[in-house]
Amino acid sequence: MKHLLLTAAAAVSLILPAFAEEPAAIPSPGEIVAAAPASDWVAIAPSDLLVMDLAPDAKGKARRVVIQLIPAPFSQGWIGNIRKLAAAHWWDGTSVNRVQDNYVAQWGDATEKKALPAGLEVVPESEYVTPTKGTGGTNRSVTQDGRPLVLSWSGRYPGWSWTDADDAYSTKRSFLAGWPFASTDGRIGWPVHCYGAVGVGRNMSPDTGSGAELYAVIGHAPRHLDRNIAVVGRVVSGIEHLSSLPRGTGALGFYEDAAERVAIRSIRVATELPAADQPRFEYLSTESDSFARYADARQNRRDPFFIKPAGGADICNIPVPVRPTPAK
Repeated sequence: MKHLLLTAAAAVSLILPAFAEEPAAIPSPGEIVAAAPASDWVAIAPSDLLVMDLAPDAKGKARRVVIQLIPAPFSQGWIGNIRKLAAAHWWDGTSVNRVQDNYVAQWGDATEKKALPAGLEVVPESEYVTPTKGTGGTNRSVTQDGRPLVLSWSGRYPGWSWTDADDAYSTKRSFLAGWPFASTDGRIGWPVHCYGAVGVGRNMSPDTGSGAELYAVIGHAPRHLDRNIAVVGRVVSGIEHLSSLPRGTGALGFYEDAAERVAIRSIRVATELPAADQPRFEYLSTESDSFARYADARQNRRDPFFIKPAGGADICNIPVPVRPTPAK
């Protein structure tokens, strides 16, 4: 019996270290974001937030949509117009007048008769893309589970990097200052139409739209619109107030009955609101190691639920994390 006990104890001693050396669970993209240090987050200036308050819903609940405007140098002609329209309170009393399933929710003056503020810029089609600048470049690598995640920095524009993209709309992709961009040659780039992107409605070319008519993407990313319509922002909060609206029954999802339209009470740049009412958000720096690991995890899901990693992801399936921050 003593011999058997010693044999059993020896067997256990061989088994226990194997359990102790089991690899740690592989973090999901969400867990990587949650673990990102405060230093990897970048505050969004209130002056870059557009706050749209819709009429309350049928139960009297407030509906607020917050849009982050794209930073310079991208789409700045339209951004300037949007700031002028907001300062003039031009959108007050207009409406959401088009909701097309798996596509967009659009707002503006349904009558097309409301006078626009003076001084709006006519923006050329050339502004749909932005040339990169500068020369030279560097490479840096981030380690993930012992594997190098190499990010090639072109150096043509400060902070601009390109990696190969295998999709029908571009050959290169980039994340710059918290925004997704695409390119074919690495010499020019353009913001892409992902879910929640806000664009400028227009008529036939060469009309590029003033910025008075805007839409938000509420369906599968319509990348065919890239370089054909200006992307001027993205919804960072309240997209559900647009995506859940009844679909219009008219052509292209326009509401046929004026009573179906959702009234817009006001649209303001956040700095025009009382300090206590100003929304505050921050995004995960796309130049951070945390974002590199998050992007890799979005492309190669190794967390326990997934059976086979896809080995890649469309740029719109790597949404830049944005989160609210408490008032100071």
